[in-house]
Amino acid sequence: METTRQNKISRLLQKELSDIFLLQTKSMKGVLVSVSAVRISPDMSIARVYLSIFPSEKGTELIKNINDNMKSIRFDLGNRVRHQLRIIPELKFFVDDSLDYIERIDSLLK
Repeated sequence: METTRQNKISRLLQKELSDIFLLQTKSMKGVLVSVSAVRISPDMSIARVYLSIFPSEKGTELIKNINDNMKSIRFDLGNRVRHQLRIIPELKFFVDDSLDYIERIDSLLK
């Protein structure tokens, strides 16, 4: 169960990371990256970021690229939230494949 503070920080991180990815993916035609969820640890030191990537075939390639550039993303995030947070959490990125899972279940039911 997440506390109110964890929920507020998760929403703040989700909004700011969405803006960062929107700016970074403008140059990439046909690729859409959205932040579907952010889960933060109780001590506010680690944030698990779930990304929804379209097209899903490029998901693993983009996650690898994002994890390679994690320090610059964390720096950009720190510049954006430096007045709200004392410590910027360590970021870990994962693919959110829930839409693919739902689509597969629908196809199986048909």
